[in-house]
Amino acid sequence: MAADLSRRLLVTGASGTLGFNVVSQLAIDEANKVFAPVRAIRPFLQRLGSGVDFIVHDLQDEQATNRLVQEIKPDVIVHCAASGVRPPRSEWFEMIVFNVAGSIALFRAYCALPKAAHFIYISTGLVYRVQQRPLREDDPVGTLHPYGAGKAAADSLLLAAAAEFKRTLTVLRPFAFTGIHDGSERLFPGLLRSAAAEQPFSLTRGEQIRDFCAVEDVARAVVACAKREPREFIEIFNIGSGRSESLRALIERVCRELNLTIDLQFGRAPLPPFEPSYLVADISRARVELGWEPRINLAYAVWQLALEVAPTLKLLEPDRDLH
Repeated sequence: MAADLSRRLLVTGASGTLGFNVVSQLAIDEANKVFAPVRAIRPFLQRLGSGVDFIVHDLQDEQATNRLVQEIKPDVIVHCAASGVRPPRSEWFEMIVFNVAGSIALFRAYCALPKAAHFIYISTGLVYRVQQRPLREDDPVGTLHPYGAGKAAADSLLLAAAAEFKRTLTVLRPFAFTGIHDGSERLFPGLLRSAAAEQPFSLTRGEQIRDFCAVEDVARAVVACAKREPREFIEIFNIGSGRSESLRALIERVCRELNLTIDLQFGRAPLPPFEPSYLVADISRARVELGWEPRINLAYAVWQLALEVAPTLKLLEPDRDLH
């Protein structure tokens, strides 16, 4: 009798940019049974196909979350759901409660599963203190950035809980990304919509140093973690391009590759409070232990996004592969 190679995966945050792409990649493998708790089943989720079981669920309902986890009995939980990723940010305290208490409640439910189960927490590169160099996984955590602070608190508490209860935990800290299903008023969706409307686009001076990745690459790192057997019961990986570039140079480069004409008004928008001046990932550990590195050209990811959010734009299709 053939061994059952199927896996049950519970993925939160399927409505968001990263969660959508993670579920999309996981659903390709017929051996995966993917369960996606969402607040509402919106029409765009149907693009993920019939291989995904969507469940209307509120992660802030701890008792319902316990029941859900016990009913599904996932082999892997991928916790992508977060509040405050997409501007406008939620009310400050509500954002913190969701990002911290919701994550702890889900991890508590996970602790009732068999020891072989695996919890993957999607943190952020914003958890780190600014170092003015590429950040390593063992660099100190600490920030006043509102989203970063909440994720840092959850990050630290989950690491402590995993150590206390000897549970398998992988923490992924993605840096900036864009591409398929990036939405709301984040940088590149906003830029593309302004271009389509033939309006100027206000930006900060663009002097901050950033690390930007295609969201498909970030999702591929998450899937790689979900597929592998962790070498240690606690692991942390930075996920990014590993390249440092001023935000202004990065945006101008992407616009050139797309042959996109737009009035970029640098210096017209204020820098948000507590925004780090330098945010770049050292991805050496992910390269060695996951066999992962980015493959997709950022301009290509923005071109893919344009097909969704600004289809009237006539853009040059750039090379897909990084060079």
